[in-house]
Amino acid sequence: MSSPERGSDRRTLIADSAIDLVASAGLRGLTHRAVDGAAGLPAGSTSYYFRTRTALIGACYARLAELDLGDFDGGAAAPPPPAPPSTARPAPADRDAVAAALAALLYQWLTTGRSRQLARFELSLEAARNPELATELHRAGQGSRARAAGILAALGAARPTESAELLVAWADGLLYDRLAGALARSRPAPDPAELASVARRMLDAALD
Repeated sequence: MSSPERGSDRRTLIADSAIDLVASAGLRGLTHRAVDGAAGLPAGSTSYYFRTRTALIGACYARLAELDLGDFDGGAAAPPPPAPPSTARPAPADRDAVAAALAALLYQWLTTGRSRQLARFELSLEAARNPELATELHRAGQGSRARAAGILAALGAARPTESAELLVAWADGLLYDRLAGALARSRPAPDPAELASVARRMLDAALD
């Protein structure tokens, strides 16, 4: 019998392999058999851990959220300390640091993390067609919004939860436009300086 640790490792391997398959072949390529092959596992392994395609996609949502939060926590600036009550606005340096961290995150997801983000967009659309997945997608999306709300609250946002939802939506829109939008193929390579400027404008808009 598999140990709990081995089972957890298998689930992670299966989810990672499924995400890679979706990134390369789209949802049409996501089958239990294909995941078994991509993961180098014996036939039937994926269906043992995830009996249905819906369960497999739900596992992808959870794994994508885990990976994105790992990027966020590893590269995003820590929330600055709350501003004193007498301070009307946080110091510009605080906003600059957070905007720089956001720009670095966007750059990573547009370059080395490109395939994972494409898979995330494609998998997310499935929740619009399958009500069983809507709850899983909602749960997976809460982590990034909670992190963003904490940072925005520390920067003095009056309504950090609402502002975080806007900031995440703007970031997702930028990622989609650059990765899959109508002009994605003709756009130049992601430019860190341009992303830093865009990130600062998004952050200012979310706070102001």
